Amino acid sequence: MMGNQRSEAVQKEMKTEMAKEEMNLRKATFAGGCFWCTEADFEKLPGVVKVISGYTGGNKENPAYAEVSSGTTGHVEAVQVYYDPSKITYEELLNYFWKHVDPTDPGGQFVDRGAQYRSIIFYHDEDQKQLAEKSKEGLGKSGRFNKPIATEILKFTKFYEAEDYHQDYYKTHSLKYKFLPIRIWP
Repeated sequence: MMGNQRSEAVQKEMKTEMAKEEMNLRKATFAGGCFWCTEADFEKLPGVVKVISGYTGGNKENPAYAEVSSGTTGHVEAVQVYYDPSKITYEELLNYFWKHVDPTDPGGQFVDRGAQYRSIIFYHDEDQKQLAEKSKEGLGKSGRFNKPIATEILKFTKFYEAEDYHQDYYKTHSLKYKFLPIRIWP
C-alpha cells in the first residue's frame, strides 16, 4: 500500500471503531438547575463519554437560551449524558444526580429560581423509568430529607442543544464559572 492509501485505510478503520464505540453508548437526560453546573458535575464521572447542555420538556420548537431562561417555553435547562454502560450504570448516574440537586425544591435549584430550573429525570425507556422511580422512592424512604422528594420523573420527548457558548462553559469560561454562586444544600 502506498503511504496515502494506508493513511486513508487507518482513518477509515478509526472511524469504524469510533462508530462501534458510540453504538454501545447509552443516553440519560437530567435537569438539575443551571446546565453549566450539571454538565460539569457529570463530566467528572468515569464512564461518561460526553455531556451536552440543552433544553427539554417544553412546547417550543428550537428554543433559545433567552426564551428558556425567561420561563415562557415550558422547557428546563437539562443535560444529555452519554455513557458507557460497561463502565458506569444508569443506577450510578441516578445516585450521583441525587447528590448534586436539592430534590425537595420544586421551585428551582439553589440560586436558580423558576420552573425552568427544577430537577427532573427524563427517562428514555421503561427500564430507566422503573430504575428512576425505585431510586426516588428509596431516597424518600431514606429519612435524609424532612420534606417530600419533588424531583419529577418524566418521559423524554425531544432535546434541543443549547447554543455553542453554553457547551463546556466551565472549561471555556473557567474564571467566570469559578465565581458562580456555590450550590449549597438547604
